[in-house]
Amino acid sequence: MPFAAQRVYHVTHVRNLEMIILDGEIRAGATPEIDISSAHTRELRTLAAVRPGVSVAEHVPFYLTPNATRWNELRSGAEGVFWSDAAREARPSDFVALVTTMAGIGPDVVVADGDAVSPVTRFATGAEDGRTLLRRARAADPDLLEAEVLAPGSIPFSAVALIGVSNDKIRARVKDLLAEADGHTPRIAVYPPWFLPADQD
Repeated sequence: MPFAAQRVYHVTHVRNLEMIILDGEIRAGATPEIDISSAHTRELRTLAAVRPGVSVAEHVPFYLTPNATRWNELRSGAEGVFWSDAAREARPSDFVALVTTMAGIGPDVVVADGDAVSPVTRFATGAEDGRTLLRRARAADPDLLEAEVLAPGSIPFSAVALIGVSNDKIRARVKDLLAEADGHTPRIAVYPPWFLPADQD
């Protein structure tokens, strides 16, 4: 698959979607209504640097696969230090996946070959270096369960081509939010396996 066409996935609580739609962007510095990340995670991402003076926290995070390790943790009960109490109280069906591509993020896309807060993770910016690092990451982790993609600052909602949801009820809710905003309308896909623990999909 060409690097530009590689799909990437941003997962959030459905109650955060209205703000994203109204703002017209997914912002790294936004304060979500339902914060699924723990304070510990936010601190780690603030301390971790993509390059000198630029933190991971200044980027919007994306997974490279619906089976990513952290995404699976989230939909399996959000146990562990990376997740907030709000994440643990949510049901898997409460989440939505906003899907775009490397090209949708733009020329400054950042590829991380592992968990972005790990001290051994390497970063590459732009298509040429990102393609090379992604190839190396895939050699070590063929399913790309650990790697991340980061969008600097924000990404316009218009770049979201698809919103993945768990069931028809959430689909109807998302459809209503999009209709009320009367703007960009991504395709909405009901795909339950994205919201089940990996051993149940």
